[in-house]
Order: sequence, then C-alpha cells, then structure tokens
Amino acid sequence: MDHSQAPILRALQAYHDSGQLPFTPPGHKQAKGVDPRVSAVLGEAVFRSDVLSVGGLDDRLSSGGFLQQAEQLMADAVGADQTFFSTCGSSLSVKASMLSVAGPHEKLLIGRDAHKSVVAGLILPGICPVWVEPQWDEKLHLAHPPAPEAFAAAFAEHPDAKGALVVTPTPYGACTDLAALARVCHEHGKPLIVDEAWGAHLPFHPDLPTWAMDAGADVCVTSIHKMGSGLEQSSVFHLQGDLIAPELLKERADLFSTTSPSVLVYAALDGWRRHMVEHGHAIYDRTLALAKATRARIEEIGGLHVHGRDDFCGPGRAFDADPLQLMVDVSDLGTGGYQAADWLREQHQINVGLSDHRRIGVQLTHADDEHSIDRLLRALHDLAERATELPPAPRLRIPPPSELRLEQALLPRDAFFGPVEHVPWQQASGRINAELLTPYPPGIPAALPGERLNRDVLEYLHSGLEGGMVIPDAADPSLKTVRVVA
Repeated sequence: MDHSQAPILRALQAYHDSGQLPFTPPGHKQAKGVDPRVSAVLGEAVFRSDVLSVGGLDDRLSSGGFLQQAEQLMADAVGADQTFFSTCGSSLSVKASMLSVAGPHEKLLIGRDAHKSVVAGLILPGICPVWVEPQWDEKLHLAHPPAPEAFAAAFAEHPDAKGALVVTPTPYGACTDLAALARVCHEHGKPLIVDEAWGAHLPFHPDLPTWAMDAGADVCVTSIHKMGSGLEQSSVFHLQGDLIAPELLKERADLFSTTSPSVLVYAALDGWRRHMVEHGHAIYDRTLALAKATRARIEEIGGLHVHGRDDFCGPGRAFDADPLQLMVDVSDLGTGGYQAADWLREQHQINVGLSDHRRIGVQLTHADDEHSIDRLLRALHDLAERATELPPAPRLRIPPPSELRLEQALLPRDAFFGPVEHVPWQQASGRINAELLTPYPPGIPAALPGERLNRDVLEYLHSGLEGGMVIPDAADPSLKTVRVVA
C-alpha cells in the first residue's frame, strides 16, 4: 500500500480548499463562533479542523471512505488483518474487545494487574473474571505481568473460559512472553486480548519488545496518545486470525463509541502511521540511543538508580522490558517517589508519568531530545543535592500478594449495581466491596466490586494515603468510609 498517503489529512485539506459552508455541528462553525479568549489559548486552527466526519469530510453515504482507507493503511503498517480507530481512548477499545470474546456470566481469564477500564468491561456486561496472578518481586515491591504458565494453569482449572486478557507492557514497562501466552490460548482454541496501551511504538523497531500482533495475539488495543503522536483519547484496536469475527468486534465497539467522533483525533492517527512507516526505524534508532545515554547519566547521580532488564527480567519476573520507560528508584535519597514527583513539579516544572512509594517513572518518547533530557538531568541533580529538604520516605506496609488478594464473592456487576451502604473503613473488613478502590498512578484497582475486603488491604490503602497515594475513584477519596454491599 502507498504509505505516503494520509487520506484523512488529505480530505481535511480538501474540505478547507473547497470552501465548504456548514449548516451542521459543530456549532462554532470552524472557529467563527469561538470566544477570542478561548482561541488565544487553544488556537483558531484547532476549531477550523474540528469538522464532521460524515456530512463534513465525507458525504452522507460515506462514499469517499477516508476513515476506512486510513484504517486499512494502519493495519498494513503493523501487520494486522484489520484495524479500527477509536476516539474514546483504549478504555473503549478494551471493553469492545472483551465483549467480542465473552458475554454475561461467561468466564474470561484476566491478569489481576489489569487497568480499571478492564474492570468496567466486567461490570457493564456481567462477565465473570477468573483472575490470574501477576509475578511479584518481593525485593522491589513490584508486580510484573502474569507468566504464560499461570494462564495455562487457569485454563486447566477453567476450561470453559472464553479467552484471556493480559496487560503488557505494564506502566512500569515490564512485558510478559506474549508469543508463549498466545500459544497457550490457541492450544485451547481461545483468543488472546492484549491491552498494549503503552506499546504504540513497539511495531516500529526490532530492539523494542515484541508487539502483540507479531507475537500471535488475536486482538491488540493500543493508546497512540501514550507513546505515539496521537491526541489524547486516540486509540486503535487491531485484529488478526479467525477466532473473533471482525463484524462482531465492530458491533461491540459501536455499543460504546460516540456518534460524533473527532476528526482531529482521526487525522492525528493517520499522520502518526505515515510518519512511522516512512521514518520510524531511524527515529527509534535515535530515541533508543538517547534513552541508553540518559540511563547512564542518571545512574551517575548519587542516590538514584535506574531499573533495567537486570532488575526486571528473569525467572519469576518479567520476560522483557521497554527501554524507554525509565523507572528511577529514589529510596536511597531518604524520600519516596510521591514526594520526589511533587518536588520536581513544584521546583522544576518537571512532570513524571508515574510515582510510587520508592520510584518515579520517566517516560521517554520519540519527541524527546538533548534539550529535554538536559533539563531533566539538571532537575534530578538538584533533587539529589537537596534531598534533605524533602519529606522522609513514607512508612508503607506493603503486604505480600497472598495477603492482598481478595475473594471474588460476587460478580463485579452485581456488587456495583446492588444495594449498598457506606461504613467506616475500620468496620469494612469482611464486607463485600461495591466500588473501585484504585491507587493512582497507575490505575490498577487494589479492590474491585464484588471482592470481600480484608484488614490487610484496608490498612495498605490507608498507609498509602498517608504516604502520598491518591485514590480518586472511591466514593470517599479520604477512605474514611467505604462503599459496601448492603
């Protein structure tokens, strides 16, 4: 296919050149109705290109097929059979993928380190989760994706499961052995869904972890805005093989999709694909070299350590790790990751992508260069020199997974939509949780609707709040009370 083409961008340019006069939404009429104070911040060009996809770029019958062409080009670029664009983020894409595999009261094997969007995909249709345990690194207090062997054991115990879902890479950049996991699923005749939200860049360079389609996954969900050049909310989901019908996947996506998709998001996706096909290998040659040099320079700063493959990968740990996710351990400075993240933002206007009780996560992409890295390094040097000014490391008790794992007493849907009451957190142990209790970042629930709470989880969350953790999904973010089944 001709990857020099960008059909959506071409159609948008033609729309401007032809002098179209809309008597349709959007009501701002290509910026003419926008408050100048808004345009001064957002720019007039944003509104000028905010047009209808049908009845704007395309006619009523969609005879131009610009979106379809762009999706076909994206599929060809990454080796998928079909690709679908989403302007509602991977939160939509992963729900659509789940519903294309399992329905109400049917089982789906899922890594317990799944994002909260996966939990929403359980609640809405009433899917029955079979949780597969992540691999726990006791030394680093860090969870890596579940191993293929754990999914094989789950299939042996639950042969009626309709398929499997795994998140890889994790927000920490840790990856499971996807090729082995795909083989496990296909030996049982079941599809594998990969939530690869953090992997937009993986198809475009051989020195990056193997991406889902190359590993044999059936569906792969990717957030282009996270590691690519998409606008926020831009996602794609790719399909291959014959275990999931494409019309079924599209039908399920239509249940959640907006009927007013953003052409701005579509156009950025189209342009990202063209850029990567034409220049991606060279771009990531440079970016990987920059990441390697940055790791070495951070490692030279006293009190800081950048986790690498030696820390994350090996038996009982991750299979691979994304070199562009720099996880910096700050514990030797005597402070915590939450405190370091806040200090970097306040003192140097540096925003890190992730923080926990002992680490900050520095996300590098193709957009970084020597200037952004120099500014980061100056801030990290200052952090190390002024570490005594920061609050001490939080005193978190992080129990082993055996103490944090909760019994799934009810289906997530039944607990979420059933009669509830709010009780003081000290009285919640033994009660069935009716909400998502999700520490941020990275957005992996510590307790799901339908799980029976215990004292260990409640005390872990409370110590986390005292140490700088945020739990925004809770009905009471202070967690003085907990929403439980009545």
